Amino acid sequence: MKLLIDAQLPRRFAGWLAEAGHDALHTLDLPHKNRTPDAEIVALANQDGRIVVTKDDDFVQTYILNGEPSLLLISTGNISNAELEKLVRANLVAIENALSAHRFVEITRNTLVIHE
Repeated sequence: MKLLIDAQLPRRFAGWLAEAGHDALHTLDLPHKNRTPDAEIVALANQDGRIVVTKDDDFVQTYILNGEPSLLLISTGNISNAELEKLVRANLVAIENALSAHRFVEITRNTLVIHE
């Protein structure tokens, strides 16, 4: 998977996904870093075929209005980086499978939700 990790998530999140064999880019890797406007993130994701990984509801609204970008929404509330890593690693295969067939997937602390 090609992923673009939004600013609310730690840079090492991209590292975890890269270790699992994915092409993961964090907003800190972009020219405007974490100040990259959402519209630029959406444009880059669409241009490169990336899935935006975010906790930001603004991307959900963009998806609802425009059907883009492909989205993995992290809906865990406040969570430590260690807990987030454990959650993602435990569910990575299910996330991969869901995103291979669907454009909007959400993960909570307890479940994986496919929207569409």
